[in-house]
Amino acid sequence: MTLIFGVLLFISGNPLLAQKEWTLEECILYAFENNIEIKKSIISVESADADLLQSKLNLLPTANGSASQSYRWGRNLNPQSNLYVTEQTDQTSFALSSDFTLFNGFQQINNVQKTQFDYLAIKYDSDKIRNDMSLNVAAGYLLILFNIELVKNAERQVQTSQDQINRTMKQVEAGAVARGSLFDIQAQGAGEEANLVSARNNLMLAYLDLMQLLDLEANADFDIEKPQLEIIGTPTLLPAEMIYNKSVTLMPEIRSAELRVQSADRSLAMAKGMRSPHLFVSGSYGSAFSRQILEITGYTPEGVPIFGDTKAFDLQFNDNRSGSVYFGLNIPIFNGFQVSTNINQSKMYQETVDLNLQSEKLRLRKNIESAYADAIAAYQTYLARKKSVDAFFEAFKYTEEKFNVGMVNSTDYNVSKIQLANAESDLASSKFDYIFKTKILDFYMGKTLSLSDIANVKVN
Repeated sequence: MTLIFGVLLFISGNPLLAQKEWTLEECILYAFENNIEIKKSIISVESADADLLQSKLNLLPTANGSASQSYRWGRNLNPQSNLYVTEQTDQTSFALSSDFTLFNGFQQINNVQKTQFDYLAIKYDSDKIRNDMSLNVAAGYLLILFNIELVKNAERQVQTSQDQINRTMKQVEAGAVARGSLFDIQAQGAGEEANLVSARNNLMLAYLDLMQLLDLEANADFDIEKPQLEIIGTPTLLPAEMIYNKSVTLMPEIRSAELRVQSADRSLAMAKGMRSPHLFVSGSYGSAFSRQILEITGYTPEGVPIFGDTKAFDLQFNDNRSGSVYFGLNIPIFNGFQVSTNINQSKMYQETVDLNLQSEKLRLRKNIESAYADAIAAYQTYLARKKSVDAFFEAFKYTEEKFNVGMVNSTDYNVSKIQLANAESDLASSKFDYIFKTKILDFYMGKTLSLSDIANVKVN
C-alpha cells in the first residue's frame, strides 16, 4: 500500500512527468504508429501489394539465357563432319529463349483482378484494426477521466467527514452531543478514507491499462489532458437507420467483405478458364563453339578439304547460329474431373463470402442500433441520476444541519452521506457511459474520435 501511495505521489508531484499531457487524438495517433498488431497489418498490406505487382508482371513474356559446357568421349557425332567417330569432343553452347501465352481462358487477367481485390481487402482489414484500436484507446482514455472524477468525489467525502469530525469533537467537549456519535462519524470517515485509497488504486490501474494498450512501459513519462466534460442540452442523434446507411459505405469491415465477394467471382472465372485451350508461342536463339571444328585452309586437287587449327570463336559463333519459333496448343480433355471440382469449390467459396458480407452488414446494423439505444438510455439515466444527486444533496445538507443541532443521530447522518456519495458515483458512471456511446455513433458516421466538442475548460 505504501508503494502505491508513493507511485501516485511521484506521478502527481514530479514536474518532469507533468511536462506533457496527451490528448485523446495524440494517444490514438501514437497507437497507430507504434502498435505491433497495426505494424503487422501494414506488412500484410505491403506483401499483398507485391503479389498484385507480380500478377501484372506475369502477363509479360518470359526471357531466359543459358550457357553450357559439355565433354564427351567414346562414340560421338563430330561437329565438323557430322559423322560418328570415336574420340573425345567438347562443346560450349549459348542460348536465349522466350515464352508467351497468347490465350488461356483469360486466367492471367482474372488473376490480376482477383489479386487487386485481395490487396484492397487486406488494406481495409488493416483499417479495421486501426478502428478497433481507436475505440479501445477512447474507452481507456474515458475510463481514466471517470476514475479521476471518482477520486475527486472520494476526496470531497473525506474532507466533509473530517470537517464533521472536527465539529462533532467540539460538540462532544461542550456536552451537546454524545461521544458515541463522534465514534460513528470517525468510523464513517475511516471508511471513506479506505474508499479514497481504492479510488486512487483504480485510477492507477486505469492509467496502466491505457499505457499497456499503447505499449508504453509502466515507468514512462505519461499523463493525459483532463478536460471538464459537460453534457449540455438534449442529444441530437440521427436516426439509427440514417447512421447505418452512412456507415455501411465507410466501415472497412464492410468494404473488405465486399471486395472478397468480387475476389471470389474472379476465382470462379479462373476456375472456369481452366476448361479453355492454352495457346502459346515459344522462341529460342543460340550458337555453339567446339574445338573439334577446324578451320579449312584449302583443298587438295581431289577436292578434299585441308584442315588447320581450331576455327576462331567469333567465326564459329556466327556460323553456328540457329533460331526457332513455334506455336503450341494444349487442349484439356480429361484431368480426373479436377477442373469441375475446382469450379464447384469456387462456387461454394463464393457463396461463403457472400454470406460473410451479409453477416458483416447485419452485425453492423445491430451494433449501431444497440449503440443508438444505449446512448438514448444512457442520457435518460444521466438525467435521472442528476436529479437524484440534487435531491440527495439537499437531503444531506438538511440532515447535516439537524445533526449539528442534535435533532438526528449519527446513523441517520451517515446513511444520508452514503446515499449522496453513491448517487454522485452513479452520476459520473452514467455521464461517461453516455459520452462513450455518443462517440461510438460519431465513429460510425466517419467522424474522428475527439472530446473537443464536449470539453469546456481544462482541469488538472
